[in-house]
Amino acid sequence: MAAEQRVMFINGAWCAAESGETFEAVNPATGEVFARIPKGGRADARRAIAAAKTGQAGWAKLSAFDRAAAIERVAALVEARREALARALTQDQGKPITEARGEVEELLVYFRMAAADATRIEGLILPSYDANKRVFVYRVPRGVVAVITPWNWPYTMAGELMLPALAAGNAVVWNPASNTSACSIELARCFADAGLPAGVFNLVTGPGREVGDEIAGHEDVGAVGFVGSVEAGKKVATRAAGKDQLLELGGNGPLVVLDDADLDKAVEATLTACFLNAGQSCTAGERILVQAAVHDAFVERLAAAIASRIRVGDPSDEATTMGPLNNEAQAQKTDAHVADAIAKGGRVIAGGRRAGGFATSLYYEPTVIDGVTDAMQIALDETFGPVAPITVIESEDDALRIVNDSPFGLLAAVFTRDLARGLRFAESVRTGWVNINEGTNYWESHLPFGGGAGADSGVGRVGGRFSMERLTELKTVVVNLG
Repeated sequence: MAAEQRVMFINGAWCAAESGETFEAVNPATGEVFARIPKGGRADARRAIAAAKTGQAGWAKLSAFDRAAAIERVAALVEARREALARALTQDQGKPITEARGEVEELLVYFRMAAADATRIEGLILPSYDANKRVFVYRVPRGVVAVITPWNWPYTMAGELMLPALAAGNAVVWNPASNTSACSIELARCFADAGLPAGVFNLVTGPGREVGDEIAGHEDVGAVGFVGSVEAGKKVATRAAGKDQLLELGGNGPLVVLDDADLDKAVEATLTACFLNAGQSCTAGERILVQAAVHDAFVERLAAAIASRIRVGDPSDEATTMGPLNNEAQAQKTDAHVADAIAKGGRVIAGGRRAGGFATSLYYEPTVIDGVTDAMQIALDETFGPVAPITVIESEDDALRIVNDSPFGLLAAVFTRDLARGLRFAESVRTGWVNINEGTNYWESHLPFGGGAGADSGVGRVGGRFSMERLTELKTVVVNLG
C-alpha cells in the first residue's frame, strides 16, 4: 500500500513544506511506512509565526467566553473522533490501543479544563499613594507561543501547553516530534475543522533542529513551551533566552519501598511505573530503591507479577499490555544501559533483552535488574525503556541521599504505612512532586507539575491555571481621576 501524503497547517490552510521535501512515518510495530510527512524548515516556521502574530491580535480581543467556546468546539471534534485518534496514536507511536484510548481521554480533560480556566483569568486592583489614582493589574497574553513536544505522549504533552496558551489569548505555533507527526496531524485536523480564526493555531512538521530552533528563538515569539529531554531542553532554553519559558524535562522517577510498605501496593505501582508506555515516560520508575528487610519479598512478587500481568505484543491487539519501543535509537539506549548494568554486577531477574518473534526488533522484554549501584549508567541517566532497576537501601536516609544526589528532580514516590514518615520524606526530597503510597506515573492534569529548583528537570509548572500563569504576563494600568 502506498504511503499517504500528509500536509501541515499554517494560517488556516493545509500546505506542503516550502521545500517540497518529506520524511517517512513508520509504524514501530510493523515497520510499515504508512505516511509521508512535510519536512518543514525555517522558512515554514517563519511563515507560521507571521500568521500567528496577525491572528493573535484578533483572538486576544475576543471575550474569554468566546475563546472558551472555540476550544469546546475543538474538544467536541476530538470526542467524536476519539477512536480514530487513538488508533492513529497506536500506529504512529506504538503504545497499546488501550493506553492510546486513555491518552485521548486525558487530552479531553485538558480541553475542558482550558476552556473553563479561560473564563477564570483574574486581575487585581491595587492601592496607590495618590487618592485620585486607581491601579488596575491585568493578566494578558504573551502573543505568539512556540510549542515543541515529544513523541512519548504526543497528544497530552501538546495539550498541556497549547490549550492553556490558546485559552489565555495567545496564538500557537506547534512543532511536534518527527516520530509522531502523523498522529499530530490528525489532532490538528480537529483544530482546523473547528473553525478557529486563521493563524491562531499552526502546525509545522519537521526536524526540531530547524523548525523548533527557529520558533524558539524568533523575535516575534513571546513565550516557549517545551517537553522533552534534558539535552534538547537546554538547547531550547539557550535559544529562547529572554523569553518566558515553560520547560518540562527529564526525570528518573525514584520509587522508594520502605520496610513498613504494603508490598502488594508497591508492586502494583512498580508495574505501572516501569512498563506503562514501555517505560517511555519522564515519570517512569527508573530507580527502585527497596529497603533491605523487604527486598527479597518485593523482588519475588514483582517477578511473579510481570510474568502473569505484562503481555508484550501487537499494540493494536486489545489483549496487549506493552507494545514496542518507539524507535531504534531508544532501543539501542536500553540495550546499552542493560549491558552496562550486567557488566558492572547487576543481576537480571527477568527479561534483559529484546523480544523475538515480532515484525520489528523494537519490542523489548519487561526487565528487572537487581543489585543496581550508582556506578551504573542505568542509575545515572534516563533509560526510557521497560526496565525496573532495583537498588538495596539500608534506611530512609539512604533513599534521600540517592534521590537528592541525582541531577533530576521531577517526581519521586515513597511507600510506607507511616504517614508521618512519608511526609518527612516528601518534605526532604528535592523534587517538584512527591507521591506517597502511589506510583511515579500518577498525576492529575490540573495540579502543578514540574522540576524542583536547581535540577535538570525544567522550569515552571504545567497544569491548568498554573500553566496560564507562565503563558500570560501582568500589565499595570494607572488611571488619574483628578
